[in-house]
Amino acid sequence: MILSSSSYVAEAPSQSADEKEAYRTESQGKTFTESQAFSQSEIVRLLQGDDDDWLFAAAARVNRQAFNRQVYLRGIVEFSNFCRNNCHYCGLRAANRKVERYRLTSEQILSAVALIAESGMGTVVLQSGDDFTYKADIIARLIRQIKSRYQLAVTLSLGDRHHDELALWREAGADRYLLKMETFDRELFAASRSGTASRPDANSRTGADYDERLARLKRIQQLGYQTGSGVITDLPGMTDEILARDLLTLTWMQLDMLACGPFVAHQQTPLHQSPNGDVLKSHRVSAILRLMNPDANIPATSSLDAIQPGARLQGLTRGCNVVMPSFTPQQVYASYNIYPGKNSASDTLQARLSALKQQISHLGLVASNARGDALRNPYVPRY
Repeated sequence: MILSSSSYVAEAPSQSADEKEAYRTESQGKTFTESQAFSQSEIVRLLQGDDDDWLFAAAARVNRQAFNRQVYLRGIVEFSNFCRNNCHYCGLRAANRKVERYRLTSEQILSAVALIAESGMGTVVLQSGDDFTYKADIIARLIRQIKSRYQLAVTLSLGDRHHDELALWREAGADRYLLKMETFDRELFAASRSGTASRPDANSRTGADYDERLARLKRIQQLGYQTGSGVITDLPGMTDEILARDLLTLTWMQLDMLACGPFVAHQQTPLHQSPNGDVLKSHRVSAILRLMNPDANIPATSSLDAIQPGARLQGLTRGCNVVMPSFTPQQVYASYNIYPGKNSASDTLQARLSALKQQISHLGLVASNARGDALRNPYVPRY
């Protein structure tokens, strides 16, 4: 049975003022052993800045306990910027004729993966738009080659692929799959993703289907992937009440990865005149999710830096524990332009990595090359 957004969301029990204050007092001197429950109304107040000092300090404390100051580094290879969807917020939307499209060959992808392995990182993330030119057997072959050559966890972020493809890739050795909903509000989802447009590729379509995407997330979990999803904060049309329900839904789903970042307006999309999201609110979201999901992996996204330089690093002190530097080849690096500022750095790969590790160290944290499997659910690798 496919569940609606409202079927997923159940408001957590509300705490009294005395209970909340007792929790805060206790948290000052003790480690956290359980997740923190918030009601929708409590989340709304936190999103609006009801108690930032407590929220960020508590999230940082949970991070230290769960991950021992480690920040997991994941090398990402964005191997295609073709996409059959026309999401209104994304610079890679099918109707955007101004973006310079590219597809990497299997050899180019494997060369980038080799750099990730040489760097010592424990995870490779293979990401693309919804590009069905890469057939299921091509991706499965890539996964097998990576697994046979390196001790790497493989994360896939390839969009709405068919259930049999997802099963094939899991059997080939893929460990994780990230499929963001962007919002669990049905009406806002439809408004953000639907619409017709001219098509640059034969595989193009008008938009994603809410029920299909939600069912796909459940199927990914059933296949044994470490599963991730997330939302865009301040997506045009989103209210704090919608966002609070989204955070409750993400928590209810018991996901292993939670990816949340602010909306960034792209000039070549229908939402180009909308204001950028609030970085501080995005940090509040990460902190709230950390308290509700102490053992999940939460990346600090590049969209934070696109709005406010340095905000991604600051996110590591406010609930996030993962950073994903791009290993996409330099000749197409800037063309994965989901939003302005994405992959905009002009430094060499090695210079970017060195600077990132130093910045993490300056925060009193440790840049870790470990696989960094999520702690919340037992995980059995295929290989």
